[in-house]
Amino acid sequence: MEFKGETFLYILAGLMFTFAGFSALLLTLRPATGARLSLLDRYLAKTVMTFIFVLTAGSLLPALFALFDFQEKWIWRGSGVLFALPMLFLQVTYPSRRRRVTGKGPPPEIFAVLVLLGSVVTLVMLGYVLGGLQYSAAAYITALTIDFFTVVFGFVVALDVIMQQPTEVPDRPAPP
Repeated sequence: MEFKGETFLYILAGLMFTFAGFSALLLTLRPATGARLSLLDRYLAKTVMTFIFVLTAGSLLPALFALFDFQEKWIWRGSGVLFALPMLFLQVTYPSRRRRVTGKGPPPEIFAVLVLLGSVVTLVMLGYVLGGLQYSAAAYITALTIDFFTVVFGFVVALDVIMQQPTEVPDRPAPP
């Protein structure tokens, strides 16, 4: 059974997986130069992969529900709840999880975009689709897309912070 936005969601899922691979590749550049991985490096890698996993699942949930011939309104309501709850948890708890691991909260721009904008968009989408309003598919897909780009923004800002850290190159014996 086809549903609104099906092709867009498949393309978005592919884009998300590509971004996950690209971000992992970028995070390997520092160790490739001989620098040790910092707590922030490890935390960023884990966080990006977790966010991308939830976002990709959110992109594929509507197709899964459609396979079971759910009515379109239930496709979006079910997907909205199953995507929004873990996403909101990740967005809202990000500052405290980062503080616990690295000892510092996120930079203000990450807090504003990833945490505030992302959680507001997710919460508004959830209310919209649960309310059964017209264009629930568009609201769901728009929120998923905005949340993806908030994660991309957060990654780019965090990568800039990481690249400004000292490299802490381990001591190596001099060649004979």
